[in-house]
Amino acid sequence: MDVFLKTPRLVLRTVTAADLDDVVALDNDPEVMRYLNGGRPVTREEVREGALERLMGPGFWAARERGTGAWLGWFQLEPTAREGEAELGYRLRRAAWGAGYATEGARALIDRGFGELGVRRVVARTMTVNTGSRRVLEKCGLRYVRTFFEEWPEVIEGSEHGDVEYALTVDRWRAARA
Repeated sequence: MDVFLKTPRLVLRTVTAADLDDVVALDNDPEVMRYLNGGRPVTREEVREGALERLMGPGFWAARERGTGAWLGWFQLEPTAREGEAELGYRLRRAAWGAGYATEGARALIDRGFGELGVRRVVARTMTVNTGSRRVLEKCGLRYVRTFFEEWPEVIEGSEHGDVEYALTVDRWRAARA
């Protein structure tokens, strides 16, 4: 397993096929998936051919608790179609919520992206009503950019309020570190 980075409490490493059971459990927790698919269950096959296949690609890492090795979820810093831009994302087990793991992992990825990978702008999107994720993005230095509305295949409670985009530029990141 390739370790991408370590923080005081996390190890982010390449996602592998051995993570299938953990991703299936994560994607079948209705609270974890509340703002993604309304919390509906997904089959093991859907996860294997959809989520896991994508997670095994570039820009995604499995997160484990450094002290215990417990699987916590995954993080994303994936290049977008825009030159120098990467999308930040994460999905963590409910048991890991509220412990600061999302902020710790996201900050570490932002630092790696700006400091070593040549990223010039980090973006993130979530539902307007997802106040927990919005707070993590703000703690990581991202700022609200816009509210937007898209057509999604499934109507989810709260989707009538749209989605929000947050962003952080490398210049603003440098200024905050100075």
